[in-house]
Amino acid sequence: MNTPTSYANSSFPFNFFNLDLIAPSPNQDTDLLQQLSFVPGLQEILMLRQVHALEHATVWVLSEIKSVDSSPKQPTHVQFDNESLSGLSTEQGFYLYGDVNISYLRRAVTLAQYRLTNGEWDLAVHPRCGTNLSVAMLLTAGFAMGVSVMLPFRPVEQLVGLGLAATTASELAPDLGAFVQRYLTTAIPFNLAIENIILTRDTWGREAHFVKVKWRQVTGDW
Repeated sequence: MNTPTSYANSSFPFNFFNLDLIAPSPNQDTDLLQQLSFVPGLQEILMLRQVHALEHATVWVLSEIKSVDSSPKQPTHVQFDNESLSGLSTEQGFYLYGDVNISYLRRAVTLAQYRLTNGEWDLAVHPRCGTNLSVAMLLTAGFAMGVSVMLPFRPVEQLVGLGLAATTASELAPDLGAFVQRYLTTAIPFNLAIENIILTRDTWGREAHFVKVKWRQVTGDW
């Protein structure tokens, strides 16, 4: 999967649903949890979506720090992707992989949450997120099944159809993946409180910083 080195902070093509008019509310997840408290694991799901957004925003902020050091004259409306950094979200916090100063990380996490909760919602979306890969795989599989049924069962036609299916999926996946991230797999972290940041190892033994968070109830305006 190709990874862009810069990412414009602009509206997504799939915004023809006009969902940008629905601004995230500080109380939305708290209200949802109260209304559906009988659903097992709901708080963990809501928390994971918020952690996922915070993870992406933190990577963006850390990338900006590096880009300012190396290219101070670059325009500020472009988000730079530091490909040496990556993350993995859990319902308890997220792992950050890559060489990063823990003092920078502490400031970046705080700034990322502040910017997300104050209107910079595009920071919740990242082009290297696994969501994009999942969307690409689903699109490719769906298109491949479609063309295999529609086209004659001859090798040449099937190969051409599969090639077209893969090409179409690769073209649609980045924008559709961003759409899915924005409205399904991430949420603005209004309910997260940062507890601690430690240097540790993940389940697979890889060294990483772990940003531990906890759930907090939000009442009234943010």
